[in-house]
Amino acid sequence: MKFVYPAVFRETAPGRIRADFPDLEGCYAEGETIEEALEKAKEAETDWIMLELEEGCDLPPRSRLEDLQPENGAVVRNVAATIRLTEGYDE
Repeated sequence: MKFVYPAVFRETAPGRIRADFPDLEGCYAEGETIEEALEKAKEAETDWIMLELEEGCDLPPRSRLEDLQPENGAVVRNVAATIRLTEGYDE
């Protein structure tokens, strides 16, 4: 199953990009480039969602990109996490 949440990417220091998920409390990732930050953001999002599902929690609603107001220089992108909910389902 595919889950998509927006992330805000911004440079926190020279050579450090941080991705924060406004809808996923405490979920973030960092990388040296936007590409690395995006890959790590996918991993962080997947881990966050899997933990919530394992604990039986409801996932939060997803913000619309146009509703997010990033700081100057920040970029908002949807990040997709694909999670296999049933073993063998998509093989």
